[in-house]
Amino acid sequence: MPGHDQILRLAVVGHTNTGKTSLLRTLTRDASFGKVDDNPGTTRHVEGARLLADGVVMVELYDTPGMEDGIALLDYLDVLAPPSERLDGPERIRRFLHSPESRRRFEQEARVLQKLLDCDAGLYVVDVRDPVLGKHKDELSILANCGHPLLPVLNFTSSPGQRLASWRETLARLGLHAMVEFDTIAPALDGEAQLYDKLALLMDQHAALLQALKHDVAEQRSIRHTDALRLIAELLIDAAAWRLASEPEQAALDDTTTLLRRKLRERESACVRALLKRYNFSTRDFPAHTLPLEGERWGMDLFHPQALKDVGIQVGKGMAAGAMAGATLDAFTAGLSLGTATLLGAAAGGLWQGADKLGKRVLGRLKGYQEISADDAVLRLLAVRQLALVHALERRGHAAQTPIELAAEDTTMRTWQRGNLPDELQEARSQPQWSSLSDDYQPGARRNEVAHALSARLARD
Repeated sequence: MPGHDQILRLAVVGHTNTGKTSLLRTLTRDASFGKVDDNPGTTRHVEGARLLADGVVMVELYDTPGMEDGIALLDYLDVLAPPSERLDGPERIRRFLHSPESRRRFEQEARVLQKLLDCDAGLYVVDVRDPVLGKHKDELSILANCGHPLLPVLNFTSSPGQRLASWRETLARLGLHAMVEFDTIAPALDGEAQLYDKLALLMDQHAALLQALKHDVAEQRSIRHTDALRLIAELLIDAAAWRLASEPEQAALDDTTTLLRRKLRERESACVRALLKRYNFSTRDFPAHTLPLEGERWGMDLFHPQALKDVGIQVGKGMAAGAMAGATLDAFTAGLSLGTATLLGAAAGGLWQGADKLGKRVLGRLKGYQEISADDAVLRLLAVRQLALVHALERRGHAAQTPIELAAEDTTMRTWQRGNLPDELQEARSQPQWSSLSDDYQPGARRNEVAHALSARLARD
């Protein structure tokens, strides 16, 4: 565990309203840190945050007030410490900090400079939407006097009207050739890795610490992604397996379909909340996520090969395909539409041995009940929407203020927009006890295997 003197201390500095607090929110994945506002001077004092790897504090970050009057402060420094005295940069800054104006007119700038002196380096946050002005150059000149490495962080690079090229040229002219693009609203997936790599170049004594932090960030991102896909797989299995029995009258069917849709919406909402929580966001970030789920199907899906195998029936896939089309129901009721007495005997024997699983459902069908479940298109919609949400969450900074908008454009989601459902969901169709929405929910080892396989498929597609 690094000692306090080994922890890297970084002051987050810059002009007013450039996104300093936003940077800390995104790096810490804490949307509640500090206060983000479009009004200038939102941060009036120094706030701290910590970055950990394997539970160990690696970096301390300090959010500082915005510098508002760099031009006047530079003139004041020249008066306090004229060039004839030949003071070095830190001595000039310390003389200012002991002056009366550091507690009056330049109190806010004094807080910034004191914190930068106390830290190992500074992150100079730039809003690249702003034009490069004289005040920015004076700020950088003042900050450079502190004698610590300074890494410009170019913020809002994805915004229209950004002046990225102009800022790069200006910073290079001022001797700041190492810089990093990091949009706090929509950071690149490797944005943090780039930030830590650039810091390591400036501060080789902390390179090992920064590499450990970079590795931990990548590992945690992978774990979050795996957890998210498992949450989606659980939702899809719940939705595919769940079914409701209804009397054949239209009024009863209408009531049952309404209940089906409501329960599926509630289950999707639960998945959305879990995904938001896993990525450290809240429902405020995705307020209007409920869509109408239209589309029901009437059928039993009793006869998937694995479902029959579970009750002692061994059939080939070809025969099972016919069974899933409804022919096996006749076999259970002494019909011979499959043309095979072998299947009839095996099915009848297996059915009553496994009556707890299949018998009640078949008997319900014989009494005229209909089973209603979600249509394939509904399952596809659920998959596409959750994958789109994960895609958005992984590319969203914790300083973002606008609601999440979904876009189903990447290859992964297109594979779910057409074609047959995966085998895992076809099997879930035949196992109503796998749905947590069911009163007789029985997860079991096989369900866990299928959920794992479906998660892996979501990762591959």
